Amino acid sequence: MRFRSVILAVLFSTVLVADATRAQTTSQPAQLRSPDVIYVPTPPEVVEGMLKLAKVGLNDVVYDLGSGDGRIPIAAVQMFKAKSAVGIDIDPQRIREANENLRKASVGDRVRFLNQDLFETSISDATVVTLYLLPSLNLKLIPKFQKELKPGVRIVSHAFDMGDWVPEQTIEVDGRRVFMWTWPKK
Repeated sequence: MRFRSVILAVLFSTVLVADATRAQTTSQPAQLRSPDVIYVPTPPEVVEGMLKLAKVGLNDVVYDLGSGDGRIPIAAVQMFKAKSAVGIDIDPQRIREANENLRKASVGDRVRFLNQDLFETSISDATVVTLYLLPSLNLKLIPKFQKELKPGVRIVSHAFDMGDWVPEQTIEVDGRRVFMWTWPKK
């Protein structure tokens, strides 16, 4: 009788452990793919130049694709008084850093960071889109822009262009280029 009680106890605890493990794995988000680029932070003076070039203001919703540590969305709200800003990054470490920087910035709930794939996440409410991606990724985004962006959205890229789509403006900030286009592509 005692032997049977021990076996039942072992079986019961095995079922509990299996259920707990299954609950942990199903509640975790799906694993995202690896980042397309290595993280290189945009210098603060370039962040400011990008947001000035886009003429970010009170009615703007800024989306930063590949947002890294969150400096562009935070600056858009903190310095340029944007209505809101969203940073999207595939790297969970960058999202942790961005959320820590957001906590320190004290800009309330007007900025949020999403640990998602920028090619999969909707940006349809954006009025400004910022980028610091490679030219090939910028070009890969054009079909997404066609599907999701409304006319008049300003797109600003640090360092990299969009192939044969000629920017409306190009500026230099401390030796770094910043490009700006207005959607739709002309």
